[in-house]
Amino acid sequence: MSTRRLRSEDYTDYSSTEVTPEGSPPGGFNGFAHPDSYQRFGEANGTTWYQTLIHLLKGNIGTGLLGLPLAVKNAGILLGPLSLLVMGVVAVHCMGILVKCAHHFCHRFQKQFLDYGGAVVHGLESTPVSWLRTRAIWGRHVVGLFLIITQLGFCCVYFVFLADNLKQVVSAANGTTNDCSPNRTVAMTPTMDSRLYMLSLLPFVVLLTFIQNLKVLSIFSMLANMAMLVSLVVIYQYIVRDIPDPSHLPLAAAWKTYPLFFGTAIFAFEGIGVV
Repeated sequence: MSTRRLRSEDYTDYSSTEVTPEGSPPGGFNGFAHPDSYQRFGEANGTTWYQTLIHLLKGNIGTGLLGLPLAVKNAGILLGPLSLLVMGVVAVHCMGILVKCAHHFCHRFQKQFLDYGGAVVHGLESTPVSWLRTRAIWGRHVVGLFLIITQLGFCCVYFVFLADNLKQVVSAANGTTNDCSPNRTVAMTPTMDSRLYMLSLLPFVVLLTFIQNLKVLSIFSMLANMAMLVSLVVIYQYIVRDIPDPSHLPLAAAWKTYPLFFGTAIFAFEGIGVV
């Protein structure tokens, strides 16, 4: 990748509201452009606006949503929702900045596509700081490292979540009576180890990773969103039954448990790898 490195005198500050870079999306960096303006160069069959929305919903609403009650407990019944709102606004705002910056550099350097690391490299090469320009490639390596760490952690949680829930379903089914009386679970019947369930799920997950076309993958994302919606409806039906009076709950939890809130909440906003 050969790009002309900018000198300090070549740098133009586009941070003002009156000036926008040539080729930037309509509406500028502070506004939302029409979805069609984010089409890749030379490509007319990219994902539609609705398919992109489906992927973003699937990327941001996953198993981490089921852990948010614990996060709110660690933060407080008032401080928790407010902190979630702030984190959500910051996450969505940063995702928008990433997409707009990548689109701007695609126009500027006439590239069909720029990934996360490429956008960071071109961004560092466009800064007035010479030290950052000469080490722009470090940006790609740092971004790649952190993406690997975050996605590895998320995927491990997914494997554990799927295996443990499947194990519980099988254990409950094996211990459920089948006589004429209403079915009821007598006792959770032991089943095989969770690691064997992970191994049995591995081939299906590997096959899904071979789907590189986001248009095709949007079908699976839509099915996952529908399954998540049905699951949440069923779960909330049980949650709202005999709910205790929340007036005695603390509005803000102790500060020593507040850091635990961020670990669970950040997992819920995991869609940055999908952007």
